[in-house]
Amino acid sequence: MDWMYPVAGFAVGSIVGLTGVGGGSLMTPLLVLLFGVSPAVAVGTDLLYASITKAGGTLAHSLKGTVDWGITRAMAYGSLPAAALTLAALHTWFPGGIGEAKGLISFALGIALLLTAVSLIFRKHIQAFAQRHAPAQPDPQRTFWLTVMMGAILGVLVSISSVGAGALGVTALFFLYPSLPAHRIVGSDIAHAVPLTLVAGIGHWFLGSINWVLLGSLLIGSLPGIWIGSHISARVPEKVLRPILAGMLVLIGMKLIAAR
Repeated sequence: MDWMYPVAGFAVGSIVGLTGVGGGSLMTPLLVLLFGVSPAVAVGTDLLYASITKAGGTLAHSLKGTVDWGITRAMAYGSLPAAALTLAALHTWFPGGIGEAKGLISFALGIALLLTAVSLIFRKHIQAFAQRHAPAQPDPQRTFWLTVMMGAILGVLVSISSVGAGALGVTALFFLYPSLPAHRIVGSDIAHAVPLTLVAGIGHWFLGSINWVLLGSLLIGSLPGIWIGSHISARVPEKVLRPILAGMLVLIGMKLIAAR
């Protein structure tokens, strides 16, 4: 089955390039359900996979000036400590190793996938709602602390499931910064995902839940997949792809929740 890992990486990378949806919502359940990888190893490996693949996206957005580093820092103030504390708590609660947290990880992954599917289906409606109900004069300090709190929530969710730093982060930012252009929200969220997934991935490394051979195999396939997908994305109608992808995530999420 080793040769299938680059193939899976290429398939997920292509979908990420086409839709912009984070690879965690696809790669982690694929590793668990199709390849039989333990949930802890799938999450840990996928976190480092995400930090590497999203670093290129961050560079591209940074060069185009579509990253609001103030928002990225505020999210990181909450998410990085939250990720570290969550992994420390898991290590304390499961002294036999994070692999014992199989049920918790599968449940958290299923919930994260369902939330991601909702955000994919209703993203434009959510953005329009947030813009209509935006306060005339938002309080910068209140918005800052809400951003930190939102980052902390993402830190917990991502460190357990590897899902949430993409679609869920973007959806939350639409509410917190309704006047900010969508491309700057996406760029800021991708930039924040890199340190978050890196810190969470390093934490999983210390807990022994990284498969380095698997990580390398996935990257071999995914990097060209992302490049190809991003180049043909303009030819594929997004309004067709997103509902199909959201439907897949709902089915996978429900299966993971039921299987725990």
